[in-house]
Amino acid sequence: MNIAIVGTGYVGLVSGACFAEVGVDVTCVDVDQKKVESLIRGEIPIYEPGLDEIVKRTVQAGRLHFTTDLRSCLEDVEVVFSAVGTPPDEDGSADLKHVLSVAREFGRSIRKYTILAIKSTVPVGTAAKVSAVIRDELDKRGENIDFEVVSNPEFLKEGAAVKDFLSPDRIIVGVSSRRAEETMTKLYRPFMVSKPRIQFMDIPSAEMTKYAANAMLATRISFMNDIANLCDLVGANVDMVRKGIGADSRIGSKFLYSGSGYGGSCFPKDVKALISTAKEHGYRMQVVEAVDAVNERQKEVVVAKLRQLLGDLRGKTIALWGLAFKPDTDDMREAPSLVVIERLLASGALVKVYDPIAMEECRRRLGDRVVYGRDMYDAAFEADAVALLTEWKEFRIPSWSVLQRTMRRCVLVDGRNVYERAEIEKEGFLYTGIGK
Repeated sequence: MNIAIVGTGYVGLVSGACFAEVGVDVTCVDVDQKKVESLIRGEIPIYEPGLDEIVKRTVQAGRLHFTTDLRSCLEDVEVVFSAVGTPPDEDGSADLKHVLSVAREFGRSIRKYTILAIKSTVPVGTAAKVSAVIRDELDKRGENIDFEVVSNPEFLKEGAAVKDFLSPDRIIVGVSSRRAEETMTKLYRPFMVSKPRIQFMDIPSAEMTKYAANAMLATRISFMNDIANLCDLVGANVDMVRKGIGADSRIGSKFLYSGSGYGGSCFPKDVKALISTAKEHGYRMQVVEAVDAVNERQKEVVVAKLRQLLGDLRGKTIALWGLAFKPDTDDMREAPSLVVIERLLASGALVKVYDPIAMEECRRRLGDRVVYGRDMYDAAFEADAVALLTEWKEFRIPSWSVLQRTMRRCVLVDGRNVYERAEIEKEGFLYTGIGK
């Protein structure tokens, strides 16, 4: 089976490589010539565990190809995936210009029945807009070629995207015909060897499922952060609360961890886009609005705790462990670290940073506004406090004795609740977590 994927960003590249891994012939298309040339050379533009090996293996096997020309690969293609970005517009709505651009090129280029599968995260109603754009382009050509638009949202966790794609919890596909359903079933059959994972539904429901899933996960995070902040005020321990409510089978234990807020490429923009979609239809998503507001406030908590422990931050040296919004990625989009850094710099503090993977991304964003440590201990050298912002494994059991000898003051703000207070205080540190 032959497919094309437009967009070689996080979703497009992972999807293309994983389809190629199970035997599909995949052509990844991108308008960025330099990026395509780099991919052909085997240079992967993103950090994702396992992706590099799969790309190299499938390129060598002749199943994964890269080009800038969609039209050139359409002759044998049955499905074209649209995996381009949908960044937030100024009002929080999803910007669909790239999605509609793919639709125009698709309409100008197809010569036979082809499916356009929207894998980008898009608001309800986007598939209808895409269909109209394609039909308009076909009308301009004077052609009456059959095509279909389906919704096939992605559910990939950064840091575990390859595993999620190859062994998905579910595959959501919105279709409007039996023909499209049969084609998508054939394409996804290699991922359903052990059990059926594909769920077909109408297109608007598939589009909504993606936003609803991310909004629910974001809600659990913000809820626990709200509970954690109240725990700080009343003297409760949010870790104990989390275990207590997580034992209830109706609630479960996943996504109940408090911290310094969520970030990344999905939750922030998708929550805002869902709020915007509701407003367009004259409805207020009051719970989701509160989720967004709590998360923005939560990104300020680490700096507030540093002020509580150190007083005026002017002239203080603060070490930050972790820059990416989560472990196992170099993605700093909407990361809490960016807010913490800006607030610390505005307060007159010297900021030293270290992240196992995201240092280059930080340099790209912030330049020389912060000091870059060679490792976690170098970042903490002569610091007045360390704040943990990303729970990378290498931060879990540091040498407290080394830190005691090299830090100016032994103060630790645990922005991810990784450490145990009693253990840290026994090591001679002044410790505070989130809700602990």
